Amino acid sequence: MSEKKRILLLGATGSIGRQTLDVLRRHPDTFELAGISAGHNEDALQEIAQEFPEIQAASVESTDGRPWQTDLITGADHVARLMDRVEYDLLVNAVVGFAGLAPTLKALESGHDVALANKESLVAGGPLVKKTLAETGRRLYPIDSEHSAIWQCIQGSREKDVNRLIITASGGSFRDRSRESLKDATPAEALKHPNWAMGKRITIDSATMVNKGFEVIEAHYLFDVPFERIETVLHPQSIVHSMVEFKDGAVMAQLGSADMRLPIQYALMMPDRPSLEEDNRLDMTRTQSLEFREMDMERFPILKTAYETGKAGGSAGAVFNGADEEAVALFLEGKLPFLGIEDAIRYALQVVPFVQDPDYEALRDCDRLAREAVRYGVSHGFQVE
Repeated sequence: MSEKKRILLLGATGSIGRQTLDVLRRHPDTFELAGISAGHNEDALQEIAQEFPEIQAASVESTDGRPWQTDLITGADHVARLMDRVEYDLLVNAVVGFAGLAPTLKALESGHDVALANKESLVAGGPLVKKTLAETGRRLYPIDSEHSAIWQCIQGSREKDVNRLIITASGGSFRDRSRESLKDATPAEALKHPNWAMGKRITIDSATMVNKGFEVIEAHYLFDVPFERIETVLHPQSIVHSMVEFKDGAVMAQLGSADMRLPIQYALMMPDRPSLEEDNRLDMTRTQSLEFREMDMERFPILKTAYETGKAGGSAGAVFNGADEEAVALFLEGKLPFLGIEDAIRYALQVVPFVQDPDYEALRDCDRLAREAVRYGVSHGFQVE
């Protein structure tokens, strides 16, 4: 291993990827960027490669044929080939969607730890990832702000002393609107998150509360806490990122500004806590109130569906995620109403056959079938029992 920690960054041109690069820029003596990938944004990928000359290789699905000074890998399997080509110490998986599951498994199987921003690795493949962790002895370092908060709160505590996890939710773009008013909600409205600057899909998922459902499932697999002891509360200020209640009644909370670089840096550098920008610190004297509301499962019914999906285990998470990915894409294209996203997910969960103990190929098939079910439902009308 080199003196610097070698980082392989997947999804380098997305929101988490860009903020990860900012963390690396701040610590040039600690990190070396070993490799990068992107789905289609070759322009941004090449800019990164030019800024970080130590990069061993980069990968993108397709190229326009421009010259590259860095070794460039292309094709449908570009990520897998990049992972084989690059020598690295830690994988930062910031890929969006089901496509992120395979790299997580590949990294763990090859003896690497993973700093995980790809929710779908645990939502779609939680049991398989847990099995792989047990077999390899590797670790996952959560990058999501909520799971990072929980992780920070339980440092130095014993697992048996944890009573429940309390995951906070901003409520998304429509938190103060009634369900009735959402029938005609537009993508432009849904993408205006009041607190966070995020990618399109996660912003829509925040508005439907699918994202919070994903986080509940992730928390179950990350911290081995039963779903019955994972709660969600609305917290519009997004200052308390999550809380842990211990069996003696004490509650530990992690507070901070809405800056994803904090959980990214913690995942890469813990237990060290080097400084971030001074002007982005949380000033408690300016925090007028911290508001918490009970989660309304009638207002956000898909969150209840997420709990049920997590408890079902098996292939249910892959179907839930695949249906959501497809439904969100159709909503953004104007082909599905906002509340239709919920209908699409429930429909797919009904019609796609359940697999109790799926391997990766079975999960991939379930993901495909869920997407096909959503497209069929949009064309023929959802009939959800």
